[in-house]
Amino acid sequence: MKKKLVNLLKIAAFLSVGVILFWLVYRHQDFGKMWKTIIHSHYQWIFVAMILGIFSHISRVLRWRLMITPLGYKPRFSTMFFSVMIMYLSNLAIPRSGEVVRCATTSKYEKIPFSTLLGTVVTERIVDMLMMTLALIIAIVIQFSHLHLFWKNNPQLAASVHNFGKYIPWIIALAVAGVIAVILIYVLRKKLKQIRFFAKFYELLDQFWQGIISIANMDKKWEFIGHSFFIWTMYFLMAYVIFFAFDFTSHLSLAAGFVVFVMSTLGMVFPSPGGMGSWDFMAIESLKLYGIQANPYGATYAFTAHATQIILLVSFGLLSLIALSFIKPIDYQTIKTQENE
Repeated sequence: MKKKLVNLLKIAAFLSVGVILFWLVYRHQDFGKMWKTIIHSHYQWIFVAMILGIFSHISRVLRWRLMITPLGYKPRFSTMFFSVMIMYLSNLAIPRSGEVVRCATTSKYEKIPFSTLLGTVVTERIVDMLMMTLALIIAIVIQFSHLHLFWKNNPQLAASVHNFGKYIPWIIALAVAGVIAVILIYVLRKKLKQIRFFAKFYELLDQFWQGIISIANMDKKWEFIGHSFFIWTMYFLMAYVIFFAFDFTSHLSLAAGFVVFVMSTLGMVFPSPGGMGSWDFMAIESLKLYGIQANPYGATYAFTAHATQIILLVSFGLLSLIALSFIKPIDYQTIKTQENE
């Protein structure tokens, strides 16, 4: 009961942050004009965006399975897909909680150690960070003047970065302390393994590490790289094609769409459920760089593009929860025993 109450309080806290940010972004917008604009939009492009989103999720599942297969497991695509969609649903309630939920769900139904799955997810997220960094570099190269203008128009963001810089020494100190702790644990591993608690800890740590380095043992590395680029291309196109849903953004270039995509994606870093408010703010401010006024046009695009993502994730997330109730957990131990016989 206490755990459920804590979880409810967490959800309420994060939702409150999201609602406040959403209100701050849209408080001066004319929702009447926005609604009329949405009604007269070209809906087919919104459906195209949803289809592209589905493709990205399928590719993410296939990429994840490429990491797990070298570890000796053959997880079912259906279970992994449902787990990934539930991950997104969980992130809408509590930011960053989805990765744990994804691993726990897959572990339950595929009988793969949770710590191993978590290791693969850590590696996967590192790859995503690299892809995001690459996208940001490309955006800076092709649209430097516009991004420089964005920085000048939003001094509060510059102030936030400056304030974050004050914590860098603490972050470095914690990182150094972490490295020293890992070295000590490694040096003293033989003595520590004699203690039951540390013996279990080393077992979990080994499983976690195997998950992290699974990418090194992968046979289809180029396929993994291909999926990584495909996923982020779909993310970009999902945001870009919605330009064509409205007459006021249909003329914008591919480069403009890329900048809006990159900047709005950076808004997802803020701990708000599904980027509520923060994603919208970055999209609206980015569109201003290309002459799209915020009220009602920029706000209409941001609201529609973000709502498209949320509707897709909520619907598939809920359907995945229902679908999992009809799936039986697999027992790899039994399968391996039968193969040996």
